[in-house]
Order: sequence, then C-alpha cells, then structure tokens
Amino acid sequence: MLKWLSDRFWQERLWFPEGLGWADLEDRDGRVYAKARDLWVALPFALFFLVVRQIFERSVARYLASLLGINETMRRKAAHNPTLESYYCNTSKYPTQSSVEQLCKQTGWSEKQLQGWFRRRRNLDRPNLMKKFCEASWRFVFYLFAFVYAFAKIVILSLSSSVLSLSLSLSLSLPPSQTLLPSQYWYYMLELGFYASLLFSVASDVKRKDFKEQIIHHVATIMLISFSWCMNYIRAGTLIMFLHDSSDYFLESAKMFNYAGWRKMCNCIFIVFAGFFIITRLVIFPFRILYCTWVYPVTIYPPFFGYYFFNGLLLLLQCLHIFWAALIVRMALRFLPRNEIVEDERSDREETDSSDEEEEEQNEVTKRSKPIQNGYVRHNNNHHKAE
Repeated sequence: MLKWLSDRFWQERLWFPEGLGWADLEDRDGRVYAKARDLWVALPFALFFLVVRQIFERSVARYLASLLGINETMRRKAAHNPTLESYYCNTSKYPTQSSVEQLCKQTGWSEKQLQGWFRRRRNLDRPNLMKKFCEASWRFVFYLFAFVYAFAKIVILSLSSSVLSLSLSLSLSLPPSQTLLPSQYWYYMLELGFYASLLFSVASDVKRKDFKEQIIHHVATIMLISFSWCMNYIRAGTLIMFLHDSSDYFLESAKMFNYAGWRKMCNCIFIVFAGFFIITRLVIFPFRILYCTWVYPVTIYPPFFGYYFFNGLLLLLQCLHIFWAALIVRMALRFLPRNEIVEDERSDREETDSSDEEEEEQNEVTKRSKPIQNGYVRHNNNHHKAE
C-alpha cells in the first residue's frame, strides 16, 4: 500500500513538464543534482538549532541584555484562589460582568479586587521583556549569518562565474538545467533546519496576535524549501530565501533596541527594515520572482500540477507579505510624526496594575488567606510598552 501511494505521489506527470522526468535529475558528466533523501539531514540540524538556541539565550543573550540595561524583573503574583484559578484556566481569562458578580459572591471579594486578580494572573502568562529580547537576539544572529553566508558564498560566486549565464527567467523556469553548488546545499539545510526548529518551539515562543499567520508561514516555508529542493528549483529557492533574509535581521535588531529602550536607534533601524521589506517582498518578489515562476514558464511548456503547487505556495507567501506590510506601514505612520517608540501591534500588551488602592485591598485579602512567600515587586515602566 505504501509503495503504491509513493508511486502515485511521485509520478512524473505530476511534478515535471512534458518530456522531463526523474532521469533528468541523475548525476552525470560532473553535474550534481539535489536528492529528496537529503532532506532528512534537516532534522539533525533542527535539533542542533534547538540546543544551540537554549545555550545562546541563557548565556550570550542574557549577557547582551545586561549590557543594554535589560534586567530580569519580578511580577506581582496573584493570590492563590482555587475558585478563580479554575475559572481562569477552564472558562475564560476575561470574565464577563455577570461572571464577576457571581465570582464575587463565591469568594467574598469586591469587584475591584477580582479585576485586579485577573489582571495579575494574565500578566503572569505573558512573556517578560528578557524572554522577548533573548528570542529576538537569537533570530537576529541566525538571519544575519544566513544573509552573509548566502551573499558571500552564493551571490558573489554566481555573479562572478557562469552559473547565472542564462537569463533570470530561463534559469528559474528550467529546473533540470540547474546544478547544485556545495554552498547551496548547506544553505538549504541551514534554512530548512532553522524553520523546522521554529515550528518545533512555537508552543514555547512568544505568542503574538498573528500566531496563526506565523504557523502558516512556517509550514508554507518548509513546504516551499522542500519542494524546490526535490524538483531542483534551486535557484528560485535560493533567491527567495536570500530576499527574506535581507530584511529579517533588521526587524530583529529593531526589536532588541526597542526592548532596551533605545528609541531613536530602534526607529532608524525600523525605517530601514520597512524599506527593505517593501522593496524585496512587495516589488522584487511579486514582479520579478513570481513573474519568472508563474508567467514565463507557460511560454515554454504546458502547465502541470507541480507548476500550480509551487506557485500556489508562493502566492500564499505573498498574501502573508501583504498582511505584514500593512502592519509595518501602520506602525511607521504612527511613530514617524512624533518620533514615538515603535509598537508591534502583534504583541499582547501587559496590563497596568499599580493602583495603591488595589494594592491595599489585595493585601487585606492575602492576610485573610495564605500569604504569598515571594514579595510583590512593582512593574518596571518598560514593561508597559508594547514590543
């Protein structure tokens, strides 16, 4: 059954234009082609990235955070209350007015005390500033390394040799003519392993409002990288990954300076990032890359399933580009006139909980119940800023 399914799935008429097939991707005459079995190498890379990330975030990232003035802060804990905890975990984190009145009767607390408890409890579930900084710094290091590696080992080499002697349209639309460079092999494995590690760690990463879009992006990226590798669309895949890496490290560095409170530096880098993002993903990607993979190929051979599958994923990626571009432009328009701090609208803001009256009332509640061993610490004002 598995062999039958495999034969059906990998039949040549689905994935190749007429007249081409798997035999055209066999190594011969010194020409080396990508092999589907090589994709298994990405799994050890993903595990490697997960381990290196833990070491990096706990050592290098925290040291860098301390140099920039970011310290680990304690949050005020919510008093232990089984009734409220059960409602929070099983029903809702944001109780309705009728639920608040009912919970007040069950606990003997006032409405203000109850609302304060839910604010503190929600804040405890939100990632702190240190976690956000460590995550941004890890991605910054990888994206910068990937960009420099691709530029030095692939782009410069390609421009200085006969690898790109064909026109861009022809080289992106005729996969069997593309030989595999060693630098492209490692670039593919690094990128695929990294995005696989992001998918594995998505449950523990900082969750933003575009969480679903992030999942779609990771899955679509992994499928695109894998498909372009198996079908030998190496040049298209390399160029697409390079375009994405060229702007991503600007975004992560802007986040890092944002968390450190370096407002002017953050805003300047964000403007550079916005420019690179719009040029690479809203201009070059749709009008150059998509044209070479969607419009030009049909002038050479009839459309086939692999053609629609590959370009369908690219169109999905472009839809995500438009979605994020709208957020980027909206953020840029907000802070440019007054030089205000960049606010990431995807972030879940920490709620303010510093009322002296609420603190006194909460202390009265904790005296009647079990006191919390750890002392309360006021929030740092930086925590009230959006990511």
